[in-house]
Amino acid sequence: MIFNSFQFLWLFPLILITYYGCSRLLNKKRIPKASNYILLAISYLLYAQWNPAYTLILLGVTLCTYLSAIIIEKQEAYGKKRYIIYSAATLTLLPLIVFKYYDFIIGSFKELFAHCGITLGLQGLNWAIPLGLSFFTFQAVGYLWDVYYRKIKAEHNLADYMLFVSFFPQIMSGPISKAQSLLPQIKTERTFDYEKSVQGLKWLLWGFFLKTVMADRLGVYVDTVYSCYELHSGLTCLVASIFYSLQIYGDFAGYSLMAIGVGRMLGFDLINNFNRPYFSASITEFWRRWHISLSLWLKDYVYIPLGGSRCSKLKCYRNIFLTFLVSGIWHGANWTFILWGILHGAFQIMEKALNMQKDDCKGIVRAVRILITFMLVNFAWIFFRMPDIHSGLDVCRKIFTDIGGSFFVNAQSIVLGLFAASIVFVKECFEESGSSFTLFNNRHTVVRWLSYTITVILILLLGVFDSTQFIYVNF
Repeated sequence: MIFNSFQFLWLFPLILITYYGCSRLLNKKRIPKASNYILLAISYLLYAQWNPAYTLILLGVTLCTYLSAIIIEKQEAYGKKRYIIYSAATLTLLPLIVFKYYDFIIGSFKELFAHCGITLGLQGLNWAIPLGLSFFTFQAVGYLWDVYYRKIKAEHNLADYMLFVSFFPQIMSGPISKAQSLLPQIKTERTFDYEKSVQGLKWLLWGFFLKTVMADRLGVYVDTVYSCYELHSGLTCLVASIFYSLQIYGDFAGYSLMAIGVGRMLGFDLINNFNRPYFSASITEFWRRWHISLSLWLKDYVYIPLGGSRCSKLKCYRNIFLTFLVSGIWHGANWTFILWGILHGAFQIMEKALNMQKDDCKGIVRAVRILITFMLVNFAWIFFRMPDIHSGLDVCRKIFTDIGGSFFVNAQSIVLGLFAASIVFVKECFEESGSSFTLFNNRHTVVRWLSYTITVILILLLGVFDSTQFIYVNF
């Protein structure tokens, strides 16, 4: 279910009524954990709405990690336990490798052998990638390793664990929740909470604004330019690249806020995936603020197991590089994503080598570093957005060599998108400075309701309502 669709606007209120109404009715009949069974059924039905056959993949990943975790917990011998965890993790990742990376691997081999004059007859798979496959697979694998490291005990209630993996607000594009955070909430009896629901609606409303008004408006300009970048000047490509940086933030942060808001209305507290990332003074700080749940996952299950920073400088640099190589591969089966990950790894290694990874600078120094960081992030986003490395390099070449050409004007997208981006920028400036300035949570009722009303009007007047898919759904 896409949050920015009309289906969501009429279906989610029915889900809320069914969820709380049936839970209360069944609780009166002393049926324990009725709310979990209802929510589990809703999650699977919504997932099946996209492609019923792929619920088997979701169920398979769930059962594999559920049973493996119980076996690991009972196993005393270290050697056998290690064998089980590696086997279980490989089996869990197998659908992700097959669906997401098989065609990429086969295509790369074909291209490599073609350069040597050899033709391979290997066939690709003409299958769509199951929705949210990367997200729920990483969440399940993270749980498995937490049990292995004895950070948590294995979950023995199958229904609770199935809900942990398939919880519908986050299955499509995250956040990637940790078991020690989400499972205790699943086990807690939940009732309708007015304050939580109000806060959830506020996050949902702001997420709608970020997605439909800022991201999708800027996306119109970005798609127009990048679809035929050869015909545009370097200045136009530069503006399109900046707009894409704003678009992907509004798109992904908007989805995350919607997911958090929906979760809050259902009685859950999900991790906030963003903390004003474009106010970062280094790439290291950027990754503490951008896609926080993935950053924590990579840190806990890739970077630290490799040795983290508690090793020699060269090994530490290696660990950073491999971690961001994994990040690039996770984002998609394309060399552009791998290059994007390598760039971010290289930027962090350079920062660490120059001792510039700390974010304790202030004033004009911090402002300059924020600008430099944004430029580096923006440069990497070009390869993230383009279909192949060659076109990404062409866009970069145009930006550096054809900056004086004519500028493509799409007045509506530029004006409305920048207007929305300005509102977001001002809001985040006040949040960054620690000011008590706030609109949605203002102590004056008139100010709060005026803010809600204006935001709703802006969404209705300026928003793009074509159920545009969220960018990170593809990952």
